[in-house]
Amino acid sequence: MGGLRELAAPFVVPGPSGVAVRGRLKHLTAADEGVLRRVGDHLGSLASRDLKARCTAGVEHEGGRWAERKRALSQESSSRWAGSITKSTHDQWALARRGQCAHIQGLEAGVRTITHRLSLPVGAKGSSKAPGGYGSRQEWFAKSRRLRVLEDRLDAVRADREAGVVHVVRGGKRLLNTRHHLEAAQLTEVQWRQRWEAGRRFLAADGESGKRFGNETIRVTPDGEVSIKLPAPLAYLANAPHGRNTLCVRVSFAHRGGQWADRVSANRSVAYRIHEDVQRSRWYVTASWTVPPVKTVPLEAARAGGMVGVDTNADHLAAWRLDAHGNPVGAPHRFGYDLTGTAAHRDAQVRHALIHLLHWAARHGLAIAVEDLDFQAEKTREKHGRQKRFRKLISGMPVARLRARLVSMAAELDIPLVAVDPAYTSRWGAQHWQKPLTAKTRKTTRHDAAAVAIGRRALGHPIRRRTAPPPAHRSDEQGHRTVQAALVAPGREETRPRIPGPRTRSVPPGHGAKAGNQCAQHRSGHTAEHGSWQQDSLPLSL
Repeated sequence: MGGLRELAAPFVVPGPSGVAVRGRLKHLTAADEGVLRRVGDHLGSLASRDLKARCTAGVEHEGGRWAERKRALSQESSSRWAGSITKSTHDQWALARRGQCAHIQGLEAGVRTITHRLSLPVGAKGSSKAPGGYGSRQEWFAKSRRLRVLEDRLDAVRADREAGVVHVVRGGKRLLNTRHHLEAAQLTEVQWRQRWEAGRRFLAADGESGKRFGNETIRVTPDGEVSIKLPAPLAYLANAPHGRNTLCVRVSFAHRGGQWADRVSANRSVAYRIHEDVQRSRWYVTASWTVPPVKTVPLEAARAGGMVGVDTNADHLAAWRLDAHGNPVGAPHRFGYDLTGTAAHRDAQVRHALIHLLHWAARHGLAIAVEDLDFQAEKTREKHGRQKRFRKLISGMPVARLRARLVSMAAELDIPLVAVDPAYTSRWGAQHWQKPLTAKTRKTTRHDAAAVAIGRRALGHPIRRRTAPPPAHRSDEQGHRTVQAALVAPGREETRPRIPGPRTRSVPPGHGAKAGNQCAQHRSGHTAEHGSWQQDSLPLSL
């Protein structure tokens, strides 16, 4: 590829592995809220104790210790509550280990980058492959101190990983640190305490296929009635038979409610989680279940009718429809969204833009091509230095959430999704497609050209365009003709081969000036015909 990095092959994105929907518990009575808080606080204390035991065991944990922990929890709750707690503990510990590994990789990358830049002279120019030296002696000195800090952090995290130690806070480290900055967070101690207690509660139960309505611990009937199996120490709070407490409200799921009702009616497993939103003074129940893997369509079938190339940006999705040969069809489309405001507002904006994109692709019956983006390496200040605006831009792009939303929504509409390598799509799109697609009545942006490049890569066509037409004259001022990069680059242009047979009815074969014969030019020492010709000597007397 001439120094370019190797590109990953396009692939069809598999569908989602699970579904989660949320409904609000409206008009709860004070008694119901009190029961939920007491049960959540009791189970939350058990979950905190179990998480501490799991972290203490470290990498030496085994099945016998897990059974011992579950028996201890069952005595103060129930076997089903204990199973949900231990499963949540294992998931949280594994997530902390993965985060620890990612943290080590980030620290190693930072140390590597700073060490390289410190080894260069001050003011040395960088390249597209590697950064240059630091701009001043002051910056060099500051980065040398930061290098020591990162090395100390790296040594500490490596030691923790080898020892199997993880640092986890139930309720979140961010909320824990907010306790020391209440004025900056504009919170009182009472408000912070309410959020802290709500974050540390545990009211989650795994589903069981074959049990009544798919869950024996937190049961939700098809008509929306919610009942909870109380832990043994709180059995006196029951208002229904068999130690259950039935809430006085009904819940409904507006999104995927039909799928949920089908599963509940068939006694298929559904997991539930009840949690409180302290800021809004609301209670919610989240239902989730796994989805069997759906067989994706072959890549060739997704390419059959063409593709819709989509370029993801900070404020919009740029899309262009391409035919099966990679040619842009029609005009580009832009689906905008606003990422300012709360997380719920941003999520709604992204969902709204994706709905319009999917409906547009469904009308044409085409698959969607997107970039397989990952900006984790681009968010570090060691790589981009003072470019705070750029780091803030890519940090604000909801790449993971947009990808998850697009995958699940496309699976619902049976629209294939093809992911491509994002390398060079913006650069080559602007270089080869922005100007040719610009007209008097249409201005093609760089993002529109990138959408064309993404679609062509998904279709298996090269992004760079074919050879330019021949110049008007033979002078060198017009430059060389650009040739499309292919597996076999064409050689230099030569004269056309002579086709046997007469060119016209009046000229027999083998006569006339040949296009491939350089002697056909009327120059000194050459003749126009192959026949010999000799000039007679003139008399000197004339």
